[in-house]
Amino acid sequence: LVARAIHYNSNRKNNPFITTNCAALPEGLVESVLFGHEKGAFTGAYRMTKGRFEMADGGTLLLDEVSEINLGLQAKLLRVLQEREVERVGGGKPISIDVRIIATTNKDLKKSVEEGLFREDLFYRLNVVPIYLPSLAERREDIPLLVNHFVKIFSSENGLAIKNVTERAIKVLTQRDWPGNVREIENCIERAV
Repeated sequence: LVARAIHYNSNRKNNPFITTNCAALPEGLVESVLFGHEKGAFTGAYRMTKGRFEMADGGTLLLDEVSEINLGLQAKLLRVLQEREVERVGGGKPISIDVRIIATTNKDLKKSVEEGLFREDLFYRLNVVPIYLPSLAERREDIPLLVNHFVKIFSSENGLAIKNVTERAIKVLTQRDWPGNVREIENCIERAV
């Protein structure tokens, strides 16, 4: 949500906003998904395919859970960020890109650097404007706002006329820690509605 707000309130808002969950990408396909591939680059590559970086050209690329990228690919990612160009898998021609990168993680990247799990040079390349988002347990005052927002959305989607949530229900919801944060509370309210 914060990444979308950054994108849509910037001078890039009329250009693509592309998201990639790095944790959900199959190990063997990460490079192809991020950088694209040429026809014939590997078995099953029947056509040229743009990667997420090319798709986001002029806009914003959200690398969600960037800490899940392996060290080998981290070196390639660092090169793309430094050179501002990408090479498709199986290609030899660099393609210039202009992409704002927003990288997210739920891990302590400084600690990952110390443990040798994340490249220090990539950490500093990504850590230009750090934004710390506290968990819902640390900002309980947001819970009633989120609950009412999601009730409104899911009531409308389901053709229901739920106008408000009782104070007692809000109190119960506010006391919960919500380890899954906004996604968990959204799912809970959707089920309840």
